[in-house]
Amino acid sequence: MDREVILVEFPWGRDKDPRVPLGHASLIAMLNKVPNLICHSIISPINRNFDIISIENQILAIQQNSHCRVDLAIGVYVWCEDVIKHLISSARKGGFKGQIILGGPQISYSMDGLEQIYPEADVFIRGYGEFAIAELMSNESKIDMKGVHYAGDDDLCEQTIVDLDLCPSPWLEGIIGLENQDFIRWETQRGCQFSCGFCQHKEAGSKLPKHNFCLNRIEQEIDLFCNADVKDIAVLDPIFNSSSKSIEILKRFAENKFSGRLSLQCRAEMVTDEFIEVASQLNVRLEFGLQTIHLEEGRAINRKNNMTTVGQTIDKINKAGIEYEISIIYGLPTQTLQSFSETVDWCLEKSVPAIKAFPLMLLRGTDTEKRRDEWGLKSSEDSMPVVIESDTFTFKEWEVMGSISQALKDTEYNHPNRIDDLLEISRSYTADISRFIPNRINLPSTTA
Repeated sequence: MDREVILVEFPWGRDKDPRVPLGHASLIAMLNKVPNLICHSIISPINRNFDIISIENQILAIQQNSHCRVDLAIGVYVWCEDVIKHLISSARKGGFKGQIILGGPQISYSMDGLEQIYPEADVFIRGYGEFAIAELMSNESKIDMKGVHYAGDDDLCEQTIVDLDLCPSPWLEGIIGLENQDFIRWETQRGCQFSCGFCQHKEAGSKLPKHNFCLNRIEQEIDLFCNADVKDIAVLDPIFNSSSKSIEILKRFAENKFSGRLSLQCRAEMVTDEFIEVASQLNVRLEFGLQTIHLEEGRAINRKNNMTTVGQTIDKINKAGIEYEISIIYGLPTQTLQSFSETVDWCLEKSVPAIKAFPLMLLRGTDTEKRRDEWGLKSSEDSMPVVIESDTFTFKEWEVMGSISQALKDTEYNHPNRIDDLLEISRSYTADISRFIPNRINLPSTTA
């Protein structure tokens, strides 16, 4: 059987990123194992000179030049959903005849009714897509696989089951080149054991057999990165130190005398003295998602911090001289301007070197998005909706919180010691929502 598939991704590009995103590369690594399959890769950052007409033309040209079946598989993210809806509609009108397969967070976190949101699509994959897309490309007829939903069939809203031990490494397979690549994004695990109400890292109603990749693969990848003299590694694990292997992983970097920087998303309550000791031997930046210091706000988003333990951890990290940052959220349910300022003040008093304040986003399928009416959450009308008003804060107060966020950004690693001084700085700013959402793309008409 000869067959072709066009794998499309529109990432949110950053200056240092490799050309091939990690998730996209992982799918290619699996598709490369399918016999008699040609995989075409189209990657176009949504925020970098994006040209939807050029992409549509590439898709139709591949079909026109092929002598076999050609399918189209696209990862759908919140920042590119409108573009993808346009693309698949336009491609159909332009004569694309193959299956259109959609996956990604916007699919995984949708309940039934996907056919109404994406009427041109034929197949939907909920959950991690490696095994599902490979199975789809290995069969001419319908497959019966958990997490795979065909348009028009009964939708069981199930998630795929993936054994991470069986996923080929895009690094070891050479899908992502390391030549002249100082910065990479890497993963050692997937999913999250916690259920924060605003977050899509938690598998939507699913459990992975294993959250961690096998240690042998991880160690081979570490050795590869060190031999290639990679300078900066951002680890994508939602909570790196939740893994029983986290200290072994750091030790492997230390054994390789890795001098580059490791950015690690961690949970402050799970930081141990041994973790701090090993991390102190490396150039690490720890990233803590605190979100709020207030119990009521934490309850609303199912994120209850043990502030006593958090405070003790921050004191130890300050003493050890490890670089770190804390992120917080404004626009939370039950939050007020005063309570947000108190969270900022706590961070300032703890001498946190970099405080990042992000607006609350209402992501599809999350508990907070489902319960928005309970707190009167009102959001912007952009493709990435952020909460701008609620029962406990006005839009004007949200703008003040946005100004504080901007002041924190501009004083990173040089924050004032007192909240009053930060508030004084913030008065010269206005809330800049464009920092967090993509520029609106003017889409051409799809009228036939």
